[in-house]
Amino acid sequence: MHCKIPMKEQSLRVAVIGAGMAGLLAARELKREGHQVIVFEKSSRLGGTWVYDPRVETDPLGLDPSRKIVHSSMYSSLRVNLPRRLMGFLDYPFLEKQGGDPREFPGHREVLRYLEDFARDFWLVELIRFEHEVFRVERVNGVSHEWIVEWRTREGESEEEEAFEAVVVCNGHHTEPRIAEFPGMDTWPGVQIHSHNYRTPEPFKTKIVVLIGNGPSAHDILREISSVAKEVHQALRASDVHFKKLENCNNIWQHPVIERADEGGKVIFQDGSFVCADIIIHCTGYKYHFPFLRTNGIVSMDDNCVGPLYKHVFPPYLAPWLSFVGLPYRAVPTLIIELQSRWLAKVLSGKLALPCQEEMASSVEELYQHMKESGRPKHHTHQFQQNKFDYENWLVKQLGLPPLEDWREQLYFYAMKKITSEAGDDYRDTWDINKWMQE
Repeated sequence: MHCKIPMKEQSLRVAVIGAGMAGLLAARELKREGHQVIVFEKSSRLGGTWVYDPRVETDPLGLDPSRKIVHSSMYSSLRVNLPRRLMGFLDYPFLEKQGGDPREFPGHREVLRYLEDFARDFWLVELIRFEHEVFRVERVNGVSHEWIVEWRTREGESEEEEAFEAVVVCNGHHTEPRIAEFPGMDTWPGVQIHSHNYRTPEPFKTKIVVLIGNGPSAHDILREISSVAKEVHQALRASDVHFKKLENCNNIWQHPVIERADEGGKVIFQDGSFVCADIIIHCTGYKYHFPFLRTNGIVSMDDNCVGPLYKHVFPPYLAPWLSFVGLPYRAVPTLIIELQSRWLAKVLSGKLALPCQEEMASSVEELYQHMKESGRPKHHTHQFQQNKFDYENWLVKQLGLPPLEDWREQLYFYAMKKITSEAGDDYRDTWDINKWMQE
């Protein structure tokens, strides 16, 4: 079956939800295509998760729905884990600037400065409505392509709504915590927090800490708190993990997953080892969260899979009038976001056509079936486990762009090896990338 959704070239009134990296890139590409763009941002500045906020939430695990939500999950010492030359946009490189952070792996403040410069240079700030929190996005009716966006200003001073012809969801996915669950966690007497609420290592001084997780943030936080904590015990999900002390680390141990915790303060691991701990920190990732979106079940969340979405962007039965940017992870986020933004902007302008609804839905089902047959859990739908840029190259082909340079792919996968290597904990400062690229 080969069919296309017919579109004529047009300029649409488009709402973009969020002024982080995804929202800014989407806004630029939509503006380039001649669309009328309004960006809704609930905070007072652009940058999304790259705006460091020293505050933490009242519920450190992030389970209380009535808590006052802090959007950013940034910790004070965070540095990018990909080289800056990969983090830059295709036509707007992430260059060193006078008075900035010159390192190849700069800190989060340098990324925010880059985004602020980008927004200024492409006249995007004037498109943003700051301190406008969107709480409802819904179609006018079941057959209309018109969408109602309803928002409130700071402290709920006023609520208003406005109609748009298309909506692009760019609200990020590093705010709503996912929590590890184990028997006894509700009655265990110690402190539990999610890494979303981690800022500095001082609260862990002289404490015995259990850290759950093995992702990039877990690695960073593990090393940072081990400099002040009495002991740090890392719980890992991998099947081949056994109790051991890490080499060259006097106070870090690894364990398999937590079996249970008891009211006496013990945390017991699956192999029978245990520790009497003071704090458990969940470095267990995040959930996609769109509390404002109402689609009558056409788009749903099932085990952290947003779907159905054609190529992680368009819901087949609401395309192209609703789209999502920036859902994939374990990839180069800037590249994915930029290519997705260019694609959807050209689709909305009528310059590129989508397959018909049935063909898009069939493509999504093929992805789900392939995941099922290969044993990949549903919550990994948007996680890219690849050894080459298949998705990125597909988008490039759709857009008719020149092929991506080989160095991008090679550098990314080499960086992934560095990140996941125990020996690579200091790779940000010891890796000579210029020399590596010349080899």
